[in-house]
Amino acid sequence: MSAKLATLTSEDDISIITLDDGKANVFSPNMIQDVNECLDKVPLESGALIITGRQGMFSAGFDLKIISAGDIQATMDMSLSGFKLLSRLFSFPRPILAACSGHGIALGTFLLCCCDYRIGVKGDFMIGANEMRTNMVIPIPILELINHRISSSHKYRAILGAEMYSIENGIDAGLIDEVVDPGNLMETAMLKAKDLASMGHPSYTLTKELLIREPLQKINDAIRDLESN
Repeated sequence: MSAKLATLTSEDDISIITLDDGKANVFSPNMIQDVNECLDKVPLESGALIITGRQGMFSAGFDLKIISAGDIQATMDMSLSGFKLLSRLFSFPRPILAACSGHGIALGTFLLCCCDYRIGVKGDFMIGANEMRTNMVIPIPILELINHRISSSHKYRAILGAEMYSIENGIDAGLIDEVVDPGNLMETAMLKAKDLASMGHPSYTLTKELLIREPLQKINDAIRDLESN
């Protein structure tokens, strides 16, 4: 049996999903499946969830090996399952935090946009949506995510300009909420998660549903349209 690419641990009422494929933490079909299996085990009515990566790498996005292989159906299947996972994370009913352990490129950045609070590490790491520089259209399911979270003054720069940000500059862009030294990442994330875990249920869930109702509806409508084509 191959090693899991995403693993679930817990401490008190805090669940932690760690992404680690030993390389760039790409969202391959196996990674997507493993994350979904972890999510199946996370409580939905209490606690909070942290998503983190390996040292120096949060996620570099979809698996480009599958895309470059030229199998259109395989690429579409991976993309749709990835979009559904992002929708699941975006609408997760309890507080969800990103402990961004390094680079977060393309879908790695969109994963940050799904989280209620994002903590990044200091260092020579980049985050951003580079699709315009790789001649790829940003589809609605992920365009809505970044459009919802990015700061107004950065929308064109981040989306159409494909600007890459240091994690520190990601705060002004609306992609990161707090930056810490790498050695303090998980401690800081745990403290914040425990604070957010104190938020009531179902008040947190219901308010979150109202806050993201419009972009979530557009995301899910777009996914259904892609499935029907």
